[in-house]
Amino acid sequence: MKSLLPDELARMTPPERLALIAQLWDSLDQHDLPLTAAQQAELERRLDTLDVDRPGAVSRAELQAELQSRCP
Repeated sequence: MKSLLPDELARMTPPERLALIAQLWDSLDQHDLPLTAAQQAELERRLDTLDVDRPGAVSRAELQAELQSRCP
């Protein structure tokens, strides 16, 4: 695999670099990302409470609107 040189990365726009990061992240299998025992326990805790917590959740649109109002 050909690595990108620092100057090639620097010429990419931030959205292009973020898209590259997303492609790399999406290419990983869950087995490529081993969790620590603490991370696994937290994941299980969150999954166990998902249905109970769901009614209090905000939508992506609501969250985005709130963040935009805080960080114009």
